[in-house]
Amino acid sequence: MSIFTPTNQIRLTNVAVVRARRGGKRFEIACYRNKVMGWRSGAEKDLDEVLQTHTVFVNVSKGQVAKKEDLVKAFGTDDQTEICKTILSKGELQVSDKERHTQLEQMFRDIATIVADKCVNPETKRPYTVILIERAMKDIHYSVKPHKSTKQQALEVIRQLKETMQIERAHMRLRFILPAKEGKKLKEKLKPLIKVIENEDFHEQLEIVCLIDPGCFREIDELIRSETKGKGTLEVLSLKDVEEGDEKLE
Repeated sequence: MSIFTPTNQIRLTNVAVVRARRGGKRFEIACYRNKVMGWRSGAEKDLDEVLQTHTVFVNVSKGQVAKKEDLVKAFGTDDQTEICKTILSKGELQVSDKERHTQLEQMFRDIATIVADKCVNPETKRPYTVILIERAMKDIHYSVKPHKSTKQQALEVIRQLKETMQIERAHMRLRFILPAKEGKKLKEKLKPLIKVIENEDFHEQLEIVCLIDPGCFREIDELIRSETKGKGTLEVLSLKDVEEGDEKLE
C-alpha cells in the first residue's frame, strides 16, 4: 500500500531550524545540527555541509515548502540557494534550552582557550592554563554572547581580566638550537606553530629566533625534547607586547 504524500511536503530528521520573518510571513531553512554557528563564524565554508536541502520552507517540522510567489515578494528573487544564505546569516536559530546551554558552554571553553593561547602572566613570562582562565572568567561573571564571534569575545575578556589579574597579550620570543641532523626535518614540524621567524642561522647546528603565541610554548618544548632526544635547546628570550590598538586575533 502506498502512502500519499503531498508534493509540497518534505520530511526531514535530525534538523536544526533557522527562521526569518519577511513581509509578515515566516520562512525557515533546515540545517545540520552544530553547523550553523560554524558557518556564521567562517569556520565552515561549504554550504552543503550546513544545509540539509536548498529548499525554503514555511514550516520545516510539517515539511511545508514556501511558495515561489511568496519568496519573490519577500526576498526579491526565487533563487532558493541565495535565500537560504540570507536566512542562514540573518535568521534566528531555533534551539532547545538544553542545546542552547551546551552551545554556550562550548563557546565559553573556546573563548578561554583563545585567551590562554594569546596571553601570558607578565611577571612570570609564562602562559596561563585554560582551566585557570575559565575560573577567572567565572569570577568576573562573564556571560557568553551567542551572536558574537569567540575571537571578538576573547578580546573583551582580556580587557576585563586585566582589571582583576596580571595578564597581557604578547608574543613570546624564543631561540632554539637544533642538531644539524634533525634540524631541517624538525623545522618543518615547528613551522605551523611559529608566527614570525626573526633570524635563522645554519652551520653545525640550526639556530632560530622566532615569535610564537604563548599557547604554543608547551607543544614546541615537547616537540624539541622528543625529536632531538634532549639534544636541542629552547630558550625564552623575551615577551614582545602586542599593541593595545591591535584589535585582531589571528
